[in-house]
Amino acid sequence: MKFRREQLGFIFQDFNLLDTLNAFDNIALALQIQGKKPEEIKKRVREISEKLNVAEILKKYPYEMSGGQRQRIACARAMVTEPSLILADEPTGALDSQSAGMFLGSLQYMNEAMQATILMVTHDAFSASYAKRVLFMKDGKLFHELRKGNNDRKEFFNEIIHVISLLGGDLNHVV
Repeated sequence: MKFRREQLGFIFQDFNLLDTLNAFDNIALALQIQGKKPEEIKKRVREISEKLNVAEILKKYPYEMSGGQRQRIACARAMVTEPSLILADEPTGALDSQSAGMFLGSLQYMNEAMQATILMVTHDAFSASYAKRVLFMKDGKLFHELRKGNNDRKEFFNEIIHVISLLGGDLNHVV
């Protein structure tokens, strides 16, 4: 239980925010479970919300937010405890392209600036192109691996599309 509480963060496709809590309280919940003091909770929620550009909506409830805002609140909730591993299950599946781009930028920030490892499952080649490494699964087995290396995101995206074409063109095999 301690490992889950302190080392893991989760980001779900459908956000999994609590409708009865505003954005601040949704983010703060993980810290409250850890027994952090109110002053520390306020400080850490403010810091992560500023980094993810959601500080202006902390008083809003999930039903008052756009899908992109809800996903960035979910991202903040996952990161506020500073976990070493973030598990993201189709995190852009319910987002429009602009919101998805903003969210993926937030994941990159978490990976690079906060040193979090992000394990994202996706069927979306665009989302996968934000990663440093992509594993392709076919019939439950590892089919291929790509590393971004020095490529820019567009070049990496084209490599991903090429591997998908080798899989038969089915975008449902990107991990």
